[in-house]
Amino acid sequence: MKELSLNILDIAQNSIRAEATCIEILIDETETTLALTIRDNGCGMSEDFVKTVTDPFSTTRTTRKVGMGIPLLKLAAEQTGGTFSITSVERSVDPAHCGTTISATFDKTHLDFTPLGDVVSTIVLLIRASASTDYVFRHTMPDRMVSLDTREIRQVLGDEVPLDEYEVLAWIRDMLKEQYASEA
Repeated sequence: MKELSLNILDIAQNSIRAEATCIEILIDETETTLALTIRDNGCGMSEDFVKTVTDPFSTTRTTRKVGMGIPLLKLAAEQTGGTFSITSVERSVDPAHCGTTISATFDKTHLDFTPLGDVVSTIVLLIRASASTDYVFRHTMPDRMVSLDTREIRQVLGDEVPLDEYEVLAWIRDMLKEQYASEA
């Protein structure tokens, strides 16, 4: 994938299919490194499946026999000298602590570093695709932090206004763009 934001979109869509009610997307960035963590409280995966999930021919999808999102993220991290890890707990094993966590680190100075891309559009698209899911987004950079927690927005809007209303999505997009544009 040409941008890490597309990997984020793909993995978060997997979380939505796994019936997650909350998806955390955490990006911690320094001058030379980028750490990405995507965590959900979905149904999780078996230990056996977690061992094969980085194989592109290992997928739970029935529409196609290839799943490239996780293998491509792993490749993107490792080709910069970074790391990749995935952990998961099945709902049937521990309903209170189920879900999946994917973490990747990148060396931003490496020639093969994949740029982050349009993460604002990715977050807005995820909310539009599954407005009933809560999203916690935090991007920490050396000079600022950009954050969004849809649970806080729901508290203000109440049950009457869904998050996928055009005006709400436009406000979320503008709010995130303002945070990225602001100077520390």
